[in-house]
Amino acid sequence: MNPASTKLKLGLPKGSLQESTFKMFKKAGFNVSVSSRSYFPYIDDEEIECVLIRAQEMSRYVEDGALDCGITGEDWIQENGSDVHRVQELVYAKTGMNPVRWVLAVPNASPIKSVKDLEGKRIATELKGFTEKYLKQHGVKADVEFSWGATEVKVASGLVDAIVELTETGSSLRANNLRIVETLCHSTTQFISNKKAWADARKKEKMEHIAMLLLGAIYAEAKVGLKMNVSKDNLQRVIALLPAMKKPTVSGLATDGWFDVDTIIDEKIVRGLIPKLKEAGAEGLIEYPLNKVIY
Repeated sequence: MNPASTKLKLGLPKGSLQESTFKMFKKAGFNVSVSSRSYFPYIDDEEIECVLIRAQEMSRYVEDGALDCGITGEDWIQENGSDVHRVQELVYAKTGMNPVRWVLAVPNASPIKSVKDLEGKRIATELKGFTEKYLKQHGVKADVEFSWGATEVKVASGLVDAIVELTETGSSLRANNLRIVETLCHSTTQFISNKKAWADARKKEKMEHIAMLLLGAIYAEAKVGLKMNVSKDNLQRVIALLPAMKKPTVSGLATDGWFDVDTIIDEKIVRGLIPKLKEAGAEGLIEYPLNKVIY
């Protein structure tokens, strides 16, 4: 894949997902950087050519072949009605790529209780096409207008009756005295490909390798490595405490009767586990970060 004509054209999301995407690629082993005025990031892989595209538009450019593959949200694939191949779902909260949802929200004092109450009302959203389909499915006729931003302000100030907005926890909506009426859809980050590129054996293999490394980087966000020295007398007590992915690696040390125990565990439990391991006889405990965990 060295010739320029066979390079994999990869779309990376410009905007809110850009920083987390670059971070994820770095952990996966790809160094990606871009100047503030450029739309063509550098990547230290001669088989890949990167372009920055808004996530909202990504699936359209992937579908028509302008890009071989790209990273975007499932919501924008649905909004654009794009016929693309989903190579891999990329989800984990610490990467900034956690699942989100599009919700119907109204002011706390609004009489609107369900989607049926939107008949003849005005709604603002960036997800215009999907919202119109949702209303049609429920037999509701309403005026859906595209919002270029500050959507929450529009409903809070009375410019519209309701909004369909992206949220993760709902905290921003509550802070603006809005309440959620219904959830229209959930969305996760997707690594997608157009079907022609996926049918190309070399490009498919490259995309599969990228997806595997990205997923490994995401899994590693929730894990840490833990190693320790344990005497033969305490070995079974220590191993019994370890919730390893499979089984811990146990290796004999140069000193007779002592072992090195190495394992991978969930980061969220390590602070409670280390004191117990120490009490069980583990010594020289070392916790270390992970870049990738490949299952």
